[in-house]
Amino acid sequence: FAELHAAVTGFPVASSRVLPGLILCRDFAAYCPADGELRAVLLTQPLRPALTAPGVEFIVDSECQYQASLRWASRRTEALMKHLQSNNVKLLLSSVKQDEVVISYAKLYGMSVVECLSSEEMALISEVTGILPYSPFGDSTHGEITETAVATFCQPLLLGSKRWAHIGFTSVCAFQPHCLILCGPVQGVNEQHAAALQGAFTMLQQLFKTVDQ
Repeated sequence: FAELHAAVTGFPVASSRVLPGLILCRDFAAYCPADGELRAVLLTQPLRPALTAPGVEFIVDSECQYQASLRWASRRTEALMKHLQSNNVKLLLSSVKQDEVVISYAKLYGMSVVECLSSEEMALISEVTGILPYSPFGDSTHGEITETAVATFCQPLLLGSKRWAHIGFTSVCAFQPHCLILCGPVQGVNEQHAAALQGAFTMLQQLFKTVDQ
């Protein structure tokens, strides 16, 4: 339920509404408007390769060697972004923060980026779309990227003073995601309404389970 509702204070309760798709509680790190359906990928790794693995010491013999390593990382990042572009990927949904060079390439190639998504948000998107996270470093930067989802729309949504990402997905299951916008004069009212609704949905879920049995 936490990933399927957003609370906005300073508005009357009557302004509450239901919207199709998912509202991700993050603004776009990069936003490039696009018409029609978009191909999207999930990311759990930075697209800019690290010079060393976590916990492993990186030793260079000279400044020249260090600069060469940086150039390699930059070329690899550019190749990955071009590969995504060639597969018509227009939306990157990442659980980790991406390097500024990735954001720059995304803007250059017309891709939108949402980063720092929670594990719960990533799991929900994966369940709705049926895709697994894209593994950039197991990929040869050639061929088709198969783990892509179809986003029916992708746009910023201004709720009060916050701008969030509002994305619709083509669902591969019976569940068609919608989000509840809860409005209230103060946060406490929204919390009470959210708790009451969650309790009601839990009760209905248990009731349907009993009927199915």
